[in-house]
Amino acid sequence: MATQTPRTPGEPRRVAYLYVAPAFCVFAAFMLWPLVRAVWLSLFAWDGLTVGTWVGLDNYATVLGDPALRAPFGHAAVLVLFFCVLPVTVGITVAGLMSRTQLVGLGFFRTVLFLPQVVALVVVAIAWQTIYAPAGPLNDLLSAVGLGALTRGWLGDTTWALPSVGFVGTWVATGLCLVLFLAGLEKVPRELYEAARVDGAGPVREFFTVGLPALRGELAVALTLTMIAALRTFDLVYVMTSGGPGDRTSVPAFEVYRQTFEQAAVGLGMTVAVILTVVILVITVGITRLAEGAQR
Repeated sequence: MATQTPRTPGEPRRVAYLYVAPAFCVFAAFMLWPLVRAVWLSLFAWDGLTVGTWVGLDNYATVLGDPALRAPFGHAAVLVLFFCVLPVTVGITVAGLMSRTQLVGLGFFRTVLFLPQVVALVVVAIAWQTIYAPAGPLNDLLSAVGLGALTRGWLGDTTWALPSVGFVGTWVATGLCLVLFLAGLEKVPRELYEAARVDGAGPVREFFTVGLPALRGELAVALTLTMIAALRTFDLVYVMTSGGPGDRTSVPAFEVYRQTFEQAAVGLGMTVAVILTVVILVITVGITRLAEGAQR
């Protein structure tokens, strides 16, 4: 009869470390080290070629004190409305309506609505750049329905350039939010809806008392993903406007590129990157804590 070799108390922990170590090494090499390196470079005035000069926290003071460098963060806050607030609101509203009826071909509609998520953002940007062109389909449609006075060069207009880029984000993110919320609502037992109807709840009250509480997890995921997408937007801005007209559509991620590669101010570029990382981290942790608190 075979006998089992007794294990020491610390052996399971050592085995766990052995399995986790390779993943941690990859994470450290491709995530932690670049982040540490970015923080280090943000403490220098460096053009990327010559020897850098230690400036300490001066770069951070410059970014926080220069209106031109603070503006991209304000533009990112505007994009949060289009990338996060609107998609989540539209997605949760449509999901609530769709959950009340049995739709034929629901899988097909999900696929179509989710399709923008699987298309490269560069392709999306080029397509919408064509739509927004002065002689593009959008202006042609407005002229055709008698709204020619509203036609304009959307991406060249100082007022409408940023909302135009933001609307593309709404188009991309809405399908993701809708699919998440539909999946969450499908887990709700039908008996709960029937009980709410018996108690006299109307469609709106039924959704807020039964459907919405079941979507806390999906809502946290949707808010996190869309918020991060809004704050780190680069592809759409770079392809569609290159930060213009002027700097009206410059966002933090694009400002990192511009300062680092166009202005040869690597230190300032890394400073913007570090600040952006901290902002995203704080928001992500905040959303996670709120979701965990709501589930208790």
